[in-house]
Amino acid sequence: MMTNPATILLVDDSRLDVELTLDAFNEAHLTNHVEVTTGGQQALDYLFGNDGYTDRRKYPLPDLILLDLKMPGIDGFEVLKRIKDTPLIKRIPVVILTSSKEEGDRALSYDIGANSYLVKPVSFAGFVDVVRQIENYWLTLNVGAPIQDADNAQSEL
Repeated sequence: MMTNPATILLVDDSRLDVELTLDAFNEAHLTNHVEVTTGGQQALDYLFGNDGYTDRRKYPLPDLILLDLKMPGIDGFEVLKRIKDTPLIKRIPVVILTSSKEEGDRALSYDIGANSYLVKPVSFAGFVDVVRQIENYWLTLNVGAPIQDADNAQSEL
């Protein structure tokens, strides 16, 4: 159970979907800090502290990652694989938030290590409901995995 507002990393290349998600967070009155990256490479830069993301006070590791699958360049599957292959960040819950209803995408996501798979609702009210449920489960009820020792972790990135 979290006592401080959580940091959520939202990874989605669609400006419209990002705005919809952020609007849903506002509508649901959630106080979590949301960092947005607009593609797979930018998400990996954030998570690995590369380029403009080296300051962990300004860009903390997220408590939850909301990851779209279908992105140009480095897609969500590759981002998920890199997260789950890296000891420091592999315990961060990754919720796939996608438009894809394809069974193959769902199976591959879970095979790689996704913690949950959600299909984006069509209606805004449905999206607000999904956001509330994400917050209720992943940031309130769920007891997360222990955090890895940060002193030893930097060498593993």
